[in-house]
Amino acid sequence: MLFARRRTRVILIAVVALAVLAPLLLWLRGSSLVAVEHVTVTGIAGRQAGAIRAALTETALDMTVLQVRPDALQTAVEPYPIVRSLRTTTDFPHGLTITVNAYEPVAALTSGSDLTPVAFDGTILRGASARGLPVVGIASTPGGARIHDATTLRSIGLLAAAPPALRTRISRVYRGRYGLAATLEHGPKLYFGGTAQFAAKWGAAVAVLSSSTSKGASYLDLRIPRRPVAGGLHPRTVDAQPQL
Repeated sequence: MLFARRRTRVILIAVVALAVLAPLLLWLRGSSLVAVEHVTVTGIAGRQAGAIRAALTETALDMTVLQVRPDALQTAVEPYPIVRSLRTTTDFPHGLTITVNAYEPVAALTSGSDLTPVAFDGTILRGASARGLPVVGIASTPGGARIHDATTLRSIGLLAAAPPALRTRISRVYRGRYGLAATLEHGPKLYFGGTAQFAAKWGAAVAVLSSSTSKGASYLDLRIPRRPVAGGLHPRTVDAQPQL
């Protein structure tokens, strides 16, 4: 009986404390005592970095460290498709760090004289720099946010699978007589064929290109990655066509 009374008393005290403290906590969440005053934005570089930092900072300064609104931050960077996602951490009482998870452009879609950067998954990165990116030709740049054409996505996927150091040497990817192919700057053409085993085919390309025996080759046939072929003659001639 005594235990039951004590338990009831504890519950009543807790209820009263909650009734008193809850409004105080709600007030504190929006109070200037914990207002965001110092914003740090990391993880973003390039031509749009300044604008993205400014948009996030302006939005964050209307928040508190106890009431961060991720949806408002995401809305602030909607004009910048290079922003893939955001992560926030607070530093009580006035600090907020926003980490930007940015897309990496892997190719530049070309339609006429226009160059539009695109990410590995087909997300169109309007406003980002296309400088130095390998080119993928398309009939016209889509008006939406993503590429849906299967052929174009396969070309983008080929570039996304390339080792970064080698990707910087690729000038363009196209679909030719022997399937997917890439042109290297100051190097041979690379014939990949179908869309399977991209990683193995790039691995074979790296191995062959690093070998002195491939010096002077005009093409590498990587369609069977365990048996890559380096050819020194133009692949259209009868005796120098890529292996079938």
